Amino acid sequence: MAFNSILRKSGSFVRALAVAGQLTKNNHLGHRTLIFSAINHHKDSFVPKFHFSSAAARKKPTSDENLLRVIESEIECAKEADDHNAEEEVPSNFPFKIIDSPGHQTITLERTHQDEEIKVEVHMPDLVTGEGNNDDDDNEGERAPQSSIPLSVSVYKKGGPYLEFNCVGYPDEIVIDSLSVKNPDLTEDQIAYEGPDFQDLDENLQKSFHRYLEIRGIKPSTTNFLHEYMINKDSKEYLVWLNKLKNFVQA
Repeated sequence: MAFNSILRKSGSFVRALAVAGQLTKNNHLGHRTLIFSAINHHKDSFVPKFHFSSAAARKKPTSDENLLRVIESEIECAKEADDHNAEEEVPSNFPFKIIDSPGHQTITLERTHQDEEIKVEVHMPDLVTGEGNNDDDDNEGERAPQSSIPLSVSVYKKGGPYLEFNCVGYPDEIVIDSLSVKNPDLTEDQIAYEGPDFQDLDENLQKSFHRYLEIRGIKPSTTNFLHEYMINKDSKEYLVWLNKLKNFVQA
């Protein structure tokens, strides 16, 4: 069809040239002027016109737009999966003041015990999902996988050194990983003696330090509450973090 149209338009041009030749004989105008007039009159007839679909020129989403859609989808999933507005009720007998700064990975607990100042840095819990394989004889005697929460407990007295315990709270017990005596007067290039591994201490001494921490509020009832508290904090912080990502990408 397009080819036939071109032929018809070409024939029209030939007829225009013929007319121009006839006029040249009967007119005082130059033959070049008449021919150029004929060409200019029919020049649009030679060029076939092509029409492109507007769909082909439609703008494709950029990588940033795709990323933004994925982030927005994850925000909606986070809102539906977690009760991010829930406030964990602090038990009436909880012995610590909670210092929770939004945007931080940890919280701080503070309390006074007699003439001591006790500070606890609580980290995000290590969650274990699913059930462990209790039938594996090779793991007999080892701790079954359990969710846990890491703690760093510092006990201060007025002036002088302080004790620092690195612990892990499990649902039914507190495990002390290390114990050290910290001297605040030491400079960074001075390396203090940290003592032996806690598990290498005499068993009675280990039990005495567990009791020492329990009296100061570090016990399973405390860490079980902190476990739930930190799970809720993690849900809130994750949602805030996603919204910060969204704001950055769409800025």
